[in-house]
Amino acid sequence: MTSDPGLTPVPLVPVGSSDLRVAPLALGGNVFGWTADEEASVAVLDAFRAAGGSLVDTADSYSAWVDGHTGGESERVIGRWLADRGCRDEVVVATKVSQHPDFRGLAPDTVRRAAHASLERLGVERIDLYYAHFDDESTPIEDTATAFSALVDEGVVRHVALSNYAPERIDAWMAAVQERGLHVPVALQPHYNLVERDFEGALRERAERYGLGVLPYFGLAKGFLAGKYREGGPAVDSPRAGQAAGYLDDRGRRVLAVLDEVAEAHGVAVASVSLAWLRRQPTVVGPIASARSTDQLADLVASMTLELTPAELEALDAASRPTP
Repeated sequence: MTSDPGLTPVPLVPVGSSDLRVAPLALGGNVFGWTADEEASVAVLDAFRAAGGSLVDTADSYSAWVDGHTGGESERVIGRWLADRGCRDEVVVATKVSQHPDFRGLAPDTVRRAAHASLERLGVERIDLYYAHFDDESTPIEDTATAFSALVDEGVVRHVALSNYAPERIDAWMAAVQERGLHVPVALQPHYNLVERDFEGALRERAERYGLGVLPYFGLAKGFLAGKYREGGPAVDSPRAGQAAGYLDDRGRRVLAVLDEVAEAHGVAVASVSLAWLRRQPTVVGPIASARSTDQLADLVASMTLELTPAELEALDAASRPTP
């Protein structure tokens, strides 16, 4: 995929061991049909595609938590957009199973029925990247792995992926793949950002061992790494700040200070720097980030072509390294 003329070309990155190559930022679909209505969602999707973006990430459960919603709202918005724009072949579609009110867990029949329901809502014949959204320890992992692999054999899923899996459960899935000759997962979606770095231990080791492309969520730490929550700012005392304001400790202040310095040096937003740091980390394909408007999206897509210097990467790493 290429971006609009005049823009810096967006590099394409392989997703793990798969044949997928995507721009190094995934557009999160959790807000579509929720805090972004359909008109705003379509505008964001159009702008993301025009900027060279290619991977759109959603889940069958988005946004079942909203009063009056049933789940699948995001998939329907994306599906109508794909049909209206006729751009299916230019977009890599990722969705997930296990949390939809009608398809909870990862029992084989649940996985199969949920996948076909997602296909209908998205209006596509095949899901490019299909995630096990959350682990279901009540179902034997070899049964779940077999169900996902069967969807690849059926031709309705292109590649299998895992989200929110513990290292030992990734091992168990991969053991089932080996024992049963199943299709191997190619991607992992963990919680990871400049102030949440637990991924860098056993999970990253598994990604390296198994050739998993990593697509982190909460790349902006719920807005903290966009510079939205600081002392003296109105957002700090607002209920909307939620957990993000909890990062505003000594370490968080150090991170913001370096982010401000790097952002000023490049003439970009703090959010752009935060995501550019994340995409440069080992095993990371690109972060997942969502936008309710095209104004918000601009800072996100800028991260795809922002090249930080080795000194800047090291300064951010040092500022954000947890204190023993």
